[in-house]
Amino acid sequence: MNKHIDTRPYSGWEQPEPEQAFIDKHADDLEDWRQIRSQVAEIAIANGWTKAEVTRRSGAKDGTFSQWFSGTYPGRLENINKQLRNWVTAVIEAAGMPEIPTSPAFVKTRISSEIAQTLQWAQMTADLVIITVAAGIGKTMTCRHYRATHPHVFHATISPHTKTVHGMLVELASELDVHENNPSRLTRAIGAKLSRVGGGSLLIVDEAQNLVDDAINQLRHFSDIHQCGIALVGNEEVYSRFVAQVKGRSYAQLKRRIGKHLKRQKPYAEDIAAFIRAWGVTDPECTRLLTGIGLKGGALGQIDKTMKLASMIALGDNREVGIRDIEAAWKNRDVEDMA
Repeated sequence: MNKHIDTRPYSGWEQPEPEQAFIDKHADDLEDWRQIRSQVAEIAIANGWTKAEVTRRSGAKDGTFSQWFSGTYPGRLENINKQLRNWVTAVIEAAGMPEIPTSPAFVKTRISSEIAQTLQWAQMTADLVIITVAAGIGKTMTCRHYRATHPHVFHATISPHTKTVHGMLVELASELDVHENNPSRLTRAIGAKLSRVGGGSLLIVDEAQNLVDDAINQLRHFSDIHQCGIALVGNEEVYSRFVAQVKGRSYAQLKRRIGKHLKRQKPYAEDIAAFIRAWGVTDPECTRLLTGIGLKGGALGQIDKTMKLASMIALGDNREVGIRDIEAAWKNRDVEDMA
């Protein structure tokens, strides 16, 4: 007996004829709907995307896309047609563009291990730690990775606009998903979120050099009262203010509370080598050039930006990245005087 086998490249994107009620209700937008639906199906089949994936990529609501595609949507068809038409246009335009090179996924380096160990110490002991690592070595990426792989970890980034006590509290509330409109109760609400029975929470405060002294003292208060770990992460200024200030009760309390200080102002040679390998570079000549770039200010970040541009140059000629591409990328970036 012959058995029918579905040989289509991707099943699940059949386009059934809608009910007559749908046709009558949306007569003015029906042809537009048919055309867009057909294009959506073609794109999905070509890329192997499910309906859930198309829903996510197009930005449509979960139930809305399914009803729109099946021809059962009860609302205004014109609005959804427009949204999906714009998405189809964007996908088609993007297909004609060269693929933008992306950075390697998280690379476990020596410094990332040291940062992770320091964060873990703070979380396990409800202590206050300071991490001062030069720009481009990977401190923020490591903090994000630690947050993603450990429970009860929060990661807030401070800017010059959120450096005050109130500005910091608002930023922390956003990160901790705390909703409190009364400013006088904000500190208590944040503390309650950081408190856990038996401890075990960690608050990572990135770019902490931007904080005013009172804001840092407020973080010390969270650690003392609510038994949570606090990690101040930033440049050398974070720690130097404690060394420079020798007087004052607040500074004495802060200095006493620092359980560990991790400091690294230059990248490890092995970390530079690991990051170059993560970019897929094995040619000795290219490796030497990238190593020199990685020893400049910005470290691994300089390698990353240079390799992205070099990859775009090589991609234009449909070939692998070579020494001339890296040289051209570094020259075109024109950051030698800033590095």
